[in-house]
Amino acid sequence: PGISEIIPRIAFNGFLLFIFIFYKYRIEKAESINFIDLLWKIFVTGLITTIISLAFRLFHNLLGETRLAENIVLLDFLYLINLGLVSTFVISTLIVCKRLILYQKSKFLMNAWQFFEYALLGTLIYNVISFPLKEEVFGYYWIALIILTLFLSVNMKWVAYLNFKQKWKSILLIALALFYLGYFTWTIFSLSLSIEDVTAKFTDFKDHIFILSGLTFIGIYALFSMLVILFNLPTSSVFEQKLEEVVNFQRLSQSVQTEQSEERVYDILLESSVSTVFADAGWLEVNNGNEETEYFTLNISEDEVKKVKDHIRENKIKGILDQSADRTKNIYRQLATLKNSKYRSIMASPLVVKNEQIGTLALLKDVAEGFNKEMTKIIDTFTNQAGISIENFRLLSEALENERYKEELKIAKKVQSSLLPDQLDQDNSFEIVAFSESADEVGGDYYDTYRISEHKIALIIGDVSGKGTSAAFHMSQMKGIFNSLAQMDLQPKDFLVKANTALSRCLERTSFITASYFVIDSTEKQIRFARAGHCPALYFSHAENCIRYFDDKGLGLGIVRGDDYKNYVQVNAIHYQAGDIILLYTDGITEAKNAKGQEFGYERLQKAIKEVSRESPEAIQRHLIKKLYQFSETESIDDDYTTVIVKFK
Repeated sequence: PGISEIIPRIAFNGFLLFIFIFYKYRIEKAESINFIDLLWKIFVTGLITTIISLAFRLFHNLLGETRLAENIVLLDFLYLINLGLVSTFVISTLIVCKRLILYQKSKFLMNAWQFFEYALLGTLIYNVISFPLKEEVFGYYWIALIILTLFLSVNMKWVAYLNFKQKWKSILLIALALFYLGYFTWTIFSLSLSIEDVTAKFTDFKDHIFILSGLTFIGIYALFSMLVILFNLPTSSVFEQKLEEVVNFQRLSQSVQTEQSEERVYDILLESSVSTVFADAGWLEVNNGNEETEYFTLNISEDEVKKVKDHIRENKIKGILDQSADRTKNIYRQLATLKNSKYRSIMASPLVVKNEQIGTLALLKDVAEGFNKEMTKIIDTFTNQAGISIENFRLLSEALENERYKEELKIAKKVQSSLLPDQLDQDNSFEIVAFSESADEVGGDYYDTYRISEHKIALIIGDVSGKGTSAAFHMSQMKGIFNSLAQMDLQPKDFLVKANTALSRCLERTSFITASYFVIDSTEKQIRFARAGHCPALYFSHAENCIRYFDDKGLGLGIVRGDDYKNYVQVNAIHYQAGDIILLYTDGITEAKNAKGQEFGYERLQKAIKEVSRESPEAIQRHLIKKLYQFSETESIDDDYTTVIVKFK
């Protein structure tokens, strides 16, 4: 009774400060902890503190209605023990939340969190000192911390990096954390009521803003996290499926360089197709001019394959294996009559090499209507890529055996030219034209457009390091990866980061790819773009009658192979107006030389575009190519020429 009220408060605040420093060092200094490990730390700390609290409550309950059970000293002891436990849980959880919130941190976010920490530490001083109107300040102080809590709680970028299984684990761990939070809140509240006279004088948690703010922050952030993860669950499987498509496409692209036989390419095609569309079984039948058909099967025997084929032929089921235009409707009803078979859906795609069908890939599912149009497009892409890989594989074999290098280049040029689009996506808000010419029979320049949505079109241009067949093969890999990623509607920076991750697995260490990725939004009249070491795009502003280059930061794909690549990509955005022009090109344009060794350069390029800026894209393209050949004074070029011109209406 003779002790001053300020001494217990200072002691308790010292305890809080010690716990804060302890967990700040233990959790923040651990570099290799992933998101699940961080949530697991919350769970373990909550479990241990809860078990200790329950042990003391059990001891108190065993005393029953004895005088000792109602002793104020014992009740105060139990209250202080639980207050220490809840303080430990709250502070350790706050430090974990800090690491989650500051994932992919910005300077502004770091400053906001630092301000929040200083505000929490300020509550310790507030709790000790006495001043006029202290009770009125209490409410305003707490409300300010709650507002700051709400601002910090919306930063949940870490959730996007969890896979489907990890998200379910996170939901369970967060739910348990909320349970611990509820248990401790109820426990210390009930205990504080039983010793209200004592706590009012010394350490009543209801008057301690640090504890209240910590409990509020954990409750809000845990609830927000659980809701965000739940809302992201449906998209997790889709994202993982798209990633699987990219990886499988990459395997097919690499097979021409890494595998030693066509049979292995067929196995990769079958395995990749089955896993990508979640088929239950599949087979690939190949006929290379031999009398007998060779079968490659997965989860189905050759006898079962022949039974399915015989059933399709006998029941005259059209449009599946024969790929005819008149497709049979309600195929699952036809397959339902197939005896001793569980399969109710079938999808097939032809395997074409050199414009000749050499085989058929067929996939099966045990549910009716198990395949959709998107799956059909994916499998068609896979078989097309496999056909290119097989054609290239045979081409290389012939070149090595017969030393027919010129013939190999002619065939490779055909493959390479098939990778460039015959027609570009058009839009009512702009016109677009492209031109490409290789210095050798095959080259490494690439361009394409992708329709993302009704009002969004992605435009990409790339240049593979090196020339000849190697550049064409890398171009094939690049097209497959870009095609898969474009369907995911990614931001330009995310597109290049994921493309770099995928291409780093298949490019040699000495190879890299430069690219520029543009997303044109005709609704907002906005262009968002990022550059991966490619030539800076030229932009002509009709309203200002001036030309400038977008010389934003960027590094070629495959140069930095790791997570650090995102630090080398800069995103830019502009709003366009009618009459504005974008010119994308490869370095063959600006580095074209004349007989004196002078380069065409950026200034001549600007001048050529400005001279005909009011003309149509086709006229601008003809004028630029004419100027280029006039400058070089020869039809023979040293590097690939590629241009893409967009003029807005």
